[in-house]
Amino acid sequence: MKDMKDWDMHWLTEAKEQLMNRQIVDVRYMTKEEADDMDWYCRPVVMVLDDGNLIYPSCDDEGNNGGALFTNNQANPVLPVLR
Repeated sequence: MKDMKDWDMHWLTEAKEQLMNRQIVDVRYMTKEEADDMDWYCRPVVMVLDDGNLIYPSCDDEGNNGGALFTNNQANPVLPVLR
């Protein structure tokens, strides 16, 4: 990639390809077995998309553990991990 603008556009394009026009068809917490398979002790929220893909937060982009979801919902601004 030539510069940061190209890098940003690359990842924005990838995110749009995976997420645009998709529907969330189920929401659940990651099972203990799924978390164990990833060597995680935190179990994040999992969003199941209509194409079968799963979306879930990680604490970093290396996938070191499950992460919390923050929202702008004033009543419940954080969907926490379960331990």
